[in-house]
Amino acid sequence: MRIMEREFVFTGADRGKARFVVNAMRAARRQARVVLAAHPNLGPITRAMRVIAPRMKSIVCTHGIEVWEPLSSARRNALRRATIVLSPSRATADHLTSVQGVSPDRIRVLPWALDPDFETKFAGGARPSLSANFPSGRVILSVGRWLAEERYKGMDTLILAMPRLLLRWPDLQLVIVGSGDDLAWLEHIARDSGVQRHVHFLTGLSYGEISACYEAAEVFALPSRGEGFGFVYLEAMAHGKPVIGGAHGGAPEVIQDGVTGYLVQHGDPVQLATSIDALLSSPEAARRMGEAGRQRVEKEFRFNVFSKAFKRILRELCES
Repeated sequence: MRIMEREFVFTGADRGKARFVVNAMRAARRQARVVLAAHPNLGPITRAMRVIAPRMKSIVCTHGIEVWEPLSSARRNALRRATIVLSPSRATADHLTSVQGVSPDRIRVLPWALDPDFETKFAGGARPSLSANFPSGRVILSVGRWLAEERYKGMDTLILAMPRLLLRWPDLQLVIVGSGDDLAWLEHIARDSGVQRHVHFLTGLSYGEISACYEAAEVFALPSRGEGFGFVYLEAMAHGKPVIGGAHGGAPEVIQDGVTGYLVQHGDPVQLATSIDALLSSPEAARRMGEAGRQRVEKEFRFNVFSKAFKRILRELCES
């Protein structure tokens, strides 16, 4: 594949683990200078590659909650022996040290960034329209997977906050975009809370349709306790929306409480409802928070900022 003047060569494994390992060992025999593992699960492979190519440097990427609990000994040892371990937030970096035993001098905090063509995906063409199931009225938006093992994201708390909010805002709607095996559980909570007519689950949306949801919503909320970084917060901020996130993990490094949105305690529907009510009650303050978030994304979370920081890490690695 050629991107501008650079050519990139890819070797696929067609979902075959054995073939993937064979290809990795072949790459090691070519005496590559640096190998990058995009997930801690691949760390043991990079360690095996370094047996073949001892001078090769290794980088292992971490993302968040997958390293907040002890890994298997093989993966933990691979992290500890990596030349550099990348973390998207200081919170995850602290877990790497305290839980996985990675030396702090091996860790580099590198916040993720928006897609390099985030703003140009729809240039020159009509912007995608909203899903036909998107409701009218004032809308709170949440985006994330509906999985039983990811209930820490707090979508149930969003639903439980709705009865209190609807007393003051009877036209309020909650739109939850995603997919997963936990939909029935969330629908059950909505029915038991008596708010099923105000809670809408949208799935199978294209990137453009999700972007249209961000544009149409008034507030974005994901009161999670387990975000290693919180990429969806960036997307909402880039669309100029005030954001509400959990006061846990990496979210406080993205959301400035009282400036670009609010941070709330996980599992507290009363505090969550109070924060949402504050934004609905003062559209001008919400607009200012949304604009502050947009400016922060522009300054700190564009792809060119990520690219420059990553190049510095690579340069440091190759010169060491």
